Amino acid sequence: MNLFADIRTVVLAAIDALVVEGTLPDGLPVAAVSVEPPRDPAHGDMATNAAMVLAKPAKMNPRAIAEALAAKLTADDRIATAEVAGPGFLNMRLDASVWQGVVKAALTDANYGKSTMGQGQKLMVEYVSANPTGPLHVGHTRGAVFGDALATLLAYAGYDVTKEYYINDGGAQVDVLARSVYLRYQEAHGQEIAFEDGTYPGDYLIPVGQALKDKVGDQFLDKGEQYWLEEVREFATEKMMELIREDLAALNVEMDSFYSEKSLYGTGLIEAAIEELDQKGLIYRGTLEPPKGKMPEDWEPREQTLFKSTEHGDDVDRPVQKSDGSWTYFAPDIAYHYDKINRGYDQLIDVFGADHGGYVKRMKAAVSALSDGKVPLDVKLTQLVKLYKNGEPFKMSKRAGTFVTLRDVVDQVGPSVTRFHMLTRKNDAPLDFDFDKVLEQSKDNPVFYVNYAYARINSATLKAAEISPTIKTLLDAEKHVPAPGRVYAFAGGDQMLNKMLASQDISSLTDEAELTLIKKLAEWPRLVEIAAKGHEPHRIAFYLYDLASDFHALYNKGNDDASLRFVQEGDVSTTQAKIALIRAVSVVILSGLGILGVTPVEEMR
Repeated sequence: MNLFADIRTVVLAAIDALVVEGTLPDGLPVAAVSVEPPRDPAHGDMATNAAMVLAKPAKMNPRAIAEALAAKLTADDRIATAEVAGPGFLNMRLDASVWQGVVKAALTDANYGKSTMGQGQKLMVEYVSANPTGPLHVGHTRGAVFGDALATLLAYAGYDVTKEYYINDGGAQVDVLARSVYLRYQEAHGQEIAFEDGTYPGDYLIPVGQALKDKVGDQFLDKGEQYWLEEVREFATEKMMELIREDLAALNVEMDSFYSEKSLYGTGLIEAAIEELDQKGLIYRGTLEPPKGKMPEDWEPREQTLFKSTEHGDDVDRPVQKSDGSWTYFAPDIAYHYDKINRGYDQLIDVFGADHGGYVKRMKAAVSALSDGKVPLDVKLTQLVKLYKNGEPFKMSKRAGTFVTLRDVVDQVGPSVTRFHMLTRKNDAPLDFDFDKVLEQSKDNPVFYVNYAYARINSATLKAAEISPTIKTLLDAEKHVPAPGRVYAFAGGDQMLNKMLASQDISSLTDEAELTLIKKLAEWPRLVEIAAKGHEPHRIAFYLYDLASDFHALYNKGNDDASLRFVQEGDVSTTQAKIALIRAVSVVILSGLGILGVTPVEEMR
């Protein structure tokens, strides 16, 4: 059930009826007709822009169209009133039975809030993709949480989603890793070492050096790089990916696949991608003008092989092969995305750190060229995270050597708190992460406030079981607790209880605070589609906070007005109606937390 989509269908039917009557001309564009919550709730339950959208193509006064629509809309049993406002906006109030239907749908429809918008399209979200040279840092944490929540949101909205990690194991940084591990290998043999500029001094490589010693003994000691570099590189990369997988698991992030950059070299895949661009007339030999700003790594003052990326929206053409015949960093990225296209994906999403902003246009140009504009690529940038503790910037990790690790964050506050707070800002906005504030129990802490609502609902349900034998029986039935990171849903006795509550008469739910809560529930399916269309999982976190706020407002109102308390002593039917409402709230909270990958807190003391 998507109430806003349902009422939009009513509006479109009214437009069709006016066309048949001759009031409106045929063939009017209706794609932009929307039904939304009004800016001011006092104006009604829903508002439509239909008259404003149709006025120009119909060559009519928008207010006249609105008045004609109003008369048609009120003929539908679901619409109590339809009032024209301003130049032609139309505000509607819905019949009380409609709101009762929202509660019942949330309690009984296992797919409440889910969308078929994606229609099963194949979509890949590539995220994290950190260099395998060390543990994940806090910047990777934000990208991992954002990418994971976005992938889950899109699956919830009906897409066939693949989550992939691109292993950057083909560049010079992996050679630096190998040299750094070799130093720790020497150290494991009791030798004095000194880290040269550019090598990685973090303590995390100490066990890797020891593991290399355990594997090869003194075979590589006092030998030149030509004897050990390749093997140590393979060994170190494997160990680093084990560490990265452990870090992701600590954050409840599970990838569907890992793709090695190294697999593109010596296999003809890079050559095939560049040849595809060449066949399209997009590869040429030329010399680029020197850039005015910072000098990029791939610029040379001599002739190179260039990609005409400007023909697909880029600012300048981009080198793909240097004058010495070696590939630029861009070439394997082109080949990787060409492989994605050949794997049959309908849409691609890349999640990059903010420092990769200069890569966006060239990557979009490459995908546009390779797919003939048929496969859209959306690149989402995640901005920096500033960490604080006791009001002071959080110091770097000795273990990492130069940065705060993902584990530093998760070990301090846990994966659920980390994930929720990483989504309390839009991905392209900077984020302050205060270890004290994210754990405080207050309204200002979103993850606490949402979990507190869920725990309060559980507590009220338990209390209701003391006066309702039916609730008690169903609560005592077998329960199911889903695994972290999944889209949560009630099952077992909880599901049976919700179905029982949905069968009750809930017409007594008429207080303004109760109706406000129901109306917020009705927005959930619409919100999911808006968030999925915009690739904005932070909207889910914002919505959950607003839903929790409306719930707590009703709870607090019950402190002053006993008739609004969830448990009415001696009145089982009214109690069950009120429990039905708040259990519907918990259904949506579970679904929302599941999208975010946050484990709900069952009880608080």
